[in-house]
Amino acid sequence: MDLVGLLPSFGNFFYTIAAFIVVLSIIVAVHEYGHYIIGRLSGIHAEVFSLGFGPVLAKGTDKHGTVWQVAAIPLGGYVKFAGDADAASAQADEGVSQLTAAQRRRTMHGAPLWARSATVAAGPMFNFIFAFFIFAGLMMYEGLAIDEPVVGEITALPAQPFELSQGDRVLAVEGIETETLGDFVSSAENLPAQAVLSYRVERDGRVIDVTGPHPQPPLAGSVALKSAAREAQMQPGDVITSINGTEIATFAQLRDMVAASGGDAMELRVWRAGQELELTLIPRSTDLPLPGGGFETRYLIGLTSGAVFEYDTRTPGLAEASGIAARQIWQVIRTSLEGLYYMIVGQISTCNLSSPIGIAEASVAKASDGVIEFVWFIAVLSVAIGLLNLFPIPPLDGGHLVFHAYEAVMRRPAPDSAVRVLITLGLALVLTLFVFALFNDLTC
Repeated sequence: MDLVGLLPSFGNFFYTIAAFIVVLSIIVAVHEYGHYIIGRLSGIHAEVFSLGFGPVLAKGTDKHGTVWQVAAIPLGGYVKFAGDADAASAQADEGVSQLTAAQRRRTMHGAPLWARSATVAAGPMFNFIFAFFIFAGLMMYEGLAIDEPVVGEITALPAQPFELSQGDRVLAVEGIETETLGDFVSSAENLPAQAVLSYRVERDGRVIDVTGPHPQPPLAGSVALKSAAREAQMQPGDVITSINGTEIATFAQLRDMVAASGGDAMELRVWRAGQELELTLIPRSTDLPLPGGGFETRYLIGLTSGAVFEYDTRTPGLAEASGIAARQIWQVIRTSLEGLYYMIVGQISTCNLSSPIGIAEASVAKASDGVIEFVWFIAVLSVAIGLLNLFPIPPLDGGHLVFHAYEAVMRRPAPDSAVRVLITLGLALVLTLFVFALFNDLTC
């Protein structure tokens, strides 16, 4: 056995584990801190705040008497409140009934219903709030494209050099006027399928005609997770110059040939920073969310179109960035719920359901794409985990809130026997879904 040859594989394995632990630990810490801080502010004492399960690796006690610890199994975490029989806060410890009224008030099960409900709901809500700040912060950091077709730094393409220059304002491409950046991008559908086109630009107060690239060349802007392109190690900035021996000059040609492939293997010639590569890809049947809701299934290789030049940007105000962040959170929630529904009714593949293995693979892929992509992925996953925890399934937070709703309506807690049965059934359902998702990641 070639142990030296195995080292890169071990390196990739540990890199994947490390990325997964970082992502999950951040999200779990935010979620559990929501439970902890709202519980504390509501007068409920937290005995233990644990990041991870199993044997304790390190711990310390704060001035409030809470033990903060890191455990060996980084697959979640918990906050154990006073009076809890276990970390799930499902049932009260037998000793709670022997406490004084003041002591019971500091336990999860002796606190008023509003305090318990707020504490339970705080975990998912903190996941949403955390994602909101990330989305808004990244939007303000990266900026929004100004709706003017002013040329920034031109992307490296195989047909260069062009006469188009940084700072030019594009007035028309092949005679099609481009008053806005949107006009410039949309003009691509009506332009000749050529790598080099005629531009009319304004430069230093003069209107001149120059050569420039097609607005949408077959340029990779991003490479999707679990895609044929990523498996073939394609990178952002790659330009596909031919498919199965047929030269292409536009992203529309690439899209049409992939859609018509029927899932058959495609031989691609790829230009990367001056080098020619030969790659073989097999387009994959993929379920895509539609802007108006629902999904459609198409053959894809996992590339989005890249920009031929950088656009001027502006920094959005706090209100605008907040609105965009809120819409992004809603988009993740809506897509997740629709995806789950369409999987249940059999309209899209259950391979869209991922386990921690899929999350780990996605974590390392996004980490390799850069800090911005990695942080964005953490925010998206935070929303997804917050939403998952709101499902009305014991022992998830949503299940606890259902018990609280029953108590509010019936004026008494749910019977202990019913709670135990429902928690057992809920746990069995969660474990079944986990095993099913794990099977998907290993076989899909």
